[in-house]
Parts: sequence; structure tokens; C-alpha cells
Amino acid sequence: MTESDAARTNRPILAADIDLSDMAFLTVAEVAGVMRVSKMTVYRMVHSGELPAVRVGRSFRVPAKAVREYLSAAYVETQ
Repeated sequence: MTESDAARTNRPILAADIDLSDMAFLTVAEVAGVMRVSKMTVYRMVHSGELPAVRVGRSFRVPAKAVREYLSAAYVETQ
């Protein structure tokens, strides 16, 4: 059953409904290291919605795919 199937049947989405095999999460510190910015910059991006994240307890985890997509979209062509 997919997430959309669960939504149509008004059944809550369970962890078993989501394919986690291709999901990888990074800590804020790891994202900051990859992007070569400060952790505060990453926190600002998360809080502004510029970079999606999942809250786990008191910390955030950022999907690695979201970081790749953000960096791909941020490239600027120069002359």
C-alpha cells in the first residue's frame, strides 16, 4: 500500500507504508560540512523552509536528496 492509498482509505500512514531503502539523512553539522557553510546557516535554511528537514527529538535531519537538489539548483552559469 502506498502513501496515497493510505490517504484515500483514511488509514494512518505507517512506517511499513514508506520505502526507506533509498532514504539517507544528514545531521546539520554534516550538511554544513558538505555545503561549506556554518551550522547556523543550515539552521536558518531549515527554519525558513529553504531546506526541508525532519525533526528527531530536539535535532534536525536533512534528507541527503534535498541537499543534492538544493546544490544542483544553486549552480550559476558564468561567462
